[in-house]
Amino acid sequence: MVHVTTKIDRADRQLIDELGTFSAATIHEAQGRSGALDDAIKPLDRDMSFCGSAFTVVCHPRDNIMLQVAISYAQPGDVLIVSSGDQPAGQFGDVLANACVARGITALVTDGGVRDSREIRELGFPVFSKYLCIQGTVKESLGPINQPLVFGGQLINPGDVIKGDCDGVVLTRRDEVRSAIDACRARDAAEAEYIERYKRGETPIQVSNLGAVLENKGLTVDV
Repeated sequence: MVHVTTKIDRADRQLIDELGTFSAATIHEAQGRSGALDDAIKPLDRDMSFCGSAFTVVCHPRDNIMLQVAISYAQPGDVLIVSSGDQPAGQFGDVLANACVARGITALVTDGGVRDSREIRELGFPVFSKYLCIQGTVKESLGPINQPLVFGGQLINPGDVIKGDCDGVVLTRRDEVRSAIDACRARDAAEAEYIERYKRGETPIQVSNLGAVLENKGLTVDV
C-alpha cells in the first residue's frame, strides 16, 4: 500500500483564481445547489477566504502525523482537506500554519480541531475547522494521502476545487470548473438585475414571479 500519492491532476490555476472571485454561496447555487460541505466547518476569522486544489489526508483521531506528512508534500495552491474522525483535538496550530505559509499552501479545512487561533488569524492563513480545542495530539498512526475522501458530506477527489469564505465551504469537481464559472457569472448578472428592479420599486413577488405560485397555494392578504 502506498500511503502518499503525490501525482494528482489539478485544474488550471487561472480557472481556480477566476472561480475564487465568486462567493461560496454563489458557487453552490450556480452548480445546482450542490457541493456544500458540512456547515459546522467555519473559518477562524470571518474575513478568511480561499480557493484552491484539494489535497486530501486522513488522520486518526487525536493524531496529526499524517497532517505533517501532507504539509511536507503539498504543492503551492493546494488546500489541505483533513479528515480526522470528527474529534475535538488541537491537531493544528500556529507552528504548522507557518509551515503551510512557507510552502505556499492555500488553506486548511478540517472536521477536527485547531488551536492558537489568535496567532493564526494574525498570520492570515485561512483555516476552517469544526472545533477549536487546546487538547494535544500524538504522532503515531499512518493513513492515506490523496485518495478519494468522504468529507463534510461530500465525496472529494484530489484535485477538485475547494472554495471557502465567511458563509462556508463548497466543492467544485475538477472537470466542471469552467462550467461553474459560466454559471456563476450568469447568476451574478441575474442577481444584479433583481437588485436594480428592487431599487426601482418592484417587490420580491414581482421580481421572482411569485404571483401565480402564491395564488395556487391559497395565499390571502387583508387588502
